[in-house]
This record gives sequence, C-alpha cells and structure tokens, in this order.
Amino acid sequence: MEMLNLSLPAANRFATDYLAGSTELQSFFHYNFKNGDEYVHRLDELKNRTFMRNELADHIQSFMSRYAHSDKTGANLEKLRQENSVAVIGGQQAGIMTGPLYTIHKVISILKLAEQKEAELGVPVVPVFWIAGEDHDYQEVNHVYVMNNNKQEKWIYPEKNLEKKMISEVCINKELCYSWVEEIIETYGETKHTKEILSFALESLKTAESFVDFFASIIMELFKDSGLLIVDSGNKELRKLEKEYFMQQMNNHQEITAAVLKQQHQTEAAGYPNMIDINENAANLFYYDEEANERILLQFDPETGGFTGKNGEVSFSFDELQEIANEFPEKLSNNVVTRPLMQEWLFPTLAFIGGPGEIAYWAELKLVFEHFGLKMPPLVPRLNITILERSIETDLKELNLDLKEVLISGTNKHELKFIESLKDREVEELFENVKVTLAKQYTLVREKSKTIDPVLMPLLEKNEQILMKQISFMEGKIVEAVCRKHDHILKKFTRVENALRPGGSPQERVWNPFYYLNKYGLNFVSDLLGLQYEFDGSHKIIKM
Repeated sequence: MEMLNLSLPAANRFATDYLAGSTELQSFFHYNFKNGDEYVHRLDELKNRTFMRNELADHIQSFMSRYAHSDKTGANLEKLRQENSVAVIGGQQAGIMTGPLYTIHKVISILKLAEQKEAELGVPVVPVFWIAGEDHDYQEVNHVYVMNNNKQEKWIYPEKNLEKKMISEVCINKELCYSWVEEIIETYGETKHTKEILSFALESLKTAESFVDFFASIIMELFKDSGLLIVDSGNKELRKLEKEYFMQQMNNHQEITAAVLKQQHQTEAAGYPNMIDINENAANLFYYDEEANERILLQFDPETGGFTGKNGEVSFSFDELQEIANEFPEKLSNNVVTRPLMQEWLFPTLAFIGGPGEIAYWAELKLVFEHFGLKMPPLVPRLNITILERSIETDLKELNLDLKEVLISGTNKHELKFIESLKDREVEELFENVKVTLAKQYTLVREKSKTIDPVLMPLLEKNEQILMKQISFMEGKIVEAVCRKHDHILKKFTRVENALRPGGSPQERVWNPFYYLNKYGLNFVSDLLGLQYEFDGSHKIIKM
C-alpha cells in the first residue's frame, strides 16, 4: 500500500470554511481542532469534571464480551478507569455488513487520532465507537450497493420493517440474511479470499440477534487487535447509567431548545443553512412505546406543562416523565440535539470524530453546552479515503485522465469527448443533409396539402416526425457500430467511473468494504490501519 494526499474541494461551503479555519465559523465552536495547544486546554477542562468511569467500563466490558476482543481491548478498558484518561469518540448507524466504506474510515480515524494524541499528550487516550442503535431510520441501514451490468444497484435486505423500532431492537432473520449475504459476495467474483470472507460474514451472523449485533460482530473482528471499544446507544443497560442525565435534560428542556434556536439565528446570519429541525416546543427526547413498537418524538405542551407525542400518540405529565426517566430509562432516547450532550456527560471526550454533516449539526449546539457549563470537544473531520486499485490506476494512465479531476467530477465529460472523436464527419454530414432535404420537401408538401385538404395537416406533421425519428435512429445505430469497435476503451471509462466516482458520489459513500475484503483478504483493514495519517483535511488516496 502507498498513500497519496490530494487537496479536493470540500462537500459544501460549511466544510470548506471549517477546514480553512474561518474566524466567523470558528466562533460557533469552543476549540480549533488544528491547534495542538487546544487539546492541552481540553485536558485541563476535563480534569475539573467527574465521570462514572468504573460503571461505564463495567458496562462496556459486559456489552463487548460476546464479540471478538484482544488483550489490548482489556488494556483500554483499564485505561478508561484511570482518572487521567480521556477518549476519542465517533459513531455511526449500524449498517448491514457495516454499510459503506466511510464507516471503516471513521473507525480508523478514531483509532489513529487516539494513538497520536496519547503520544503527544502523555495521557491514556481510549478509542470509542458509538453505535447509534437508538436511531430508527431503518432505510439508512438495510442495503448494500453492488455492481450489476456495469452499474451500481441497490440491494435491500429482503425483510420489511415498517415499525419505527430502534435499530437495536430490529431482529435479523438469519436464514434469509445468510442467502442474501452469499448472493452479494457472489457478485464480487471468485478470488482466493472468497471462501474465507464468506465464512467470516456468516460466522458474524451466526450469533447475531439484531442489526447492531451483526454490525458489532464484523467491526470487532476486523479491529479486535486495535483496542477499539464500542457502545450501543440503544442498549438498555447503558440507559441505566444515563437516567440522571435524562432528568437534567427534562428539567432544562425549554432552555435547551431556546439555546438551539438562538444559535441557529447566529449561524443563519453567517450564511449557513440550519441543520437541525426544531421548534420552540421541542423536548428533544424520544419515548419508546413497546406496545406499538414505535419510537415517538416528544413535544412540550405549554398549556398543561406536560409532554405529548408529536402526533398525539402518548401524553405524560412532567412528573410522569421524570418517573419514567428514573424507573424505566430504557424507554427514553436522545435526538440529534441531546445525543452530543449525553456523550459529553458519559465520556471524558478529548475529541469527537465526525463527517461534515455531523460537524455542521454541532455548530448549532454551542449555547446548549454553555447552558450546562460545558464546552464542546474539538471536532475533528474524519479521514476521507479513496482506494485506488492497480488496474484502475492503469486505466487512468491509458485514458490520460487526471485522478483529481475524476474524483471531483467523474469521467463522463472525457468519455463523451472520446465518443465525439469517433464520429465519421462525412456520415454525420450525409445524415444532416438528408434531414434538411426532408424538411424542405415536407414544407412544399404541406403548402400543397393545405389547398387540397387542410384536415390532412396533423397527419402530415406526424408522418414527418416519424421519418425524422427513423433517420435519427439509423444515425444512432451507425454511431453505436463505431463505438463497438472501441468498446474496450469505453469499458475503461466505465470501470474508472464505477471505481472512483460511482453514480456521481464518492467511492466511500457507495461501495461496501466486503468488495475489498474479498479481493485483498481480511488483512485489508489492518493494512489500512498500519498507514500513517495526518488530520489535515487532505483526501487520502490509498494505492493497492
């Protein structure tokens, strides 16, 4: 493996300004992630706070006991118990078969930043991956993209789930999933690693009861030697550690909402669109209705002083909801506003790893943190990575394509230019003359027909359109025949596009890691982890 750093445009203006360290945008955050001294200040801040370290470590140890782990995992659990330890944390939904590549990239980002900061600061730094199991967006996690007839195709896990269950509660049909996983891996083609990869996937599925289980089994097998710790935000036992914080959120729900709305006015005034959908009566909590198997967003009712479902599904007095938080905290869960708060209360977070969208959400939370006397941790953009296979690099050279340009805009412009160069100008001119001649002759026919029978005019126009369409059809067939002679070159354009910019999206947002595991083996991930990365905003090209 070899790594190349490229400077690519960011996803949007917010991401561009954040990476550039815009003074105005930086005012919405407490720390500048690029400044090494800021992490020292963050350590000083965390020293003045207390955390349920032993309780949290006990929970994580119990939760992770069913998944692959190593001595380094145990060592990091012991680190978490130490009063001077801190954590680098980031998270993602539990995508089936891990979801897209960027999930793996995020885990690598967490591990590498933790490793770097431990060396720089001389304190124990623990890498933590937060599985967003409390989310209920099933459509986000139930599919994988595969190649079919040289096009990306979305393959959806063939079991419908119409309820608004938390992903942690979504059970998995093992028999159905076995055959589905086998079909997906079959699309990748047979390699010397296929049997091992298929066995690995099916073994991970064997003990899985839910989507989160399947996800966690794969992630921990791939990263077991790294010391990664994982938590599931939808886990009922974790909720028991969170009940005091749920009560704090309820006691301050109006202030939390007001702080978000005030911050949004500031970000909007700076020209950035609002990311969080919120109204003045938002409670920023979900209630899980076990009977309905549904996660219900709560709203504050200013007339009664209680809380109701957004659509009136449930209703609680303030005291009733406090009692639920105290006795049955597993029935409550956070939304996009309160999840960062919960992470902050639970973990001594040195830094948070996020994608551009996540960091944009956090920009609207500064005043919420300040209301509780807290600061947001440094928010570090996750590593952006593209895997460049040797065969694709060869295609790029043969087509004389610039890698950076392809990563930004794909190959379509160059492919059309190549097709244009293949056209026979003489044939093109002949067809153009035929069209012009036909149009002139039909003008004369129309003029004559008007004097004979005007009723024939619509039929005559339709007849002309049919003939023109047939001429264009034949012209297209000749172009196709010419292209077929150069099909081997056109296929290279398609290969490059599909590999690096599939469907106009970055590779890491479309392709699943199992394609690369099938091609390069289970060591693929550990090899990626063995490279040295800088969190400088550059795009990492990994040459295979």
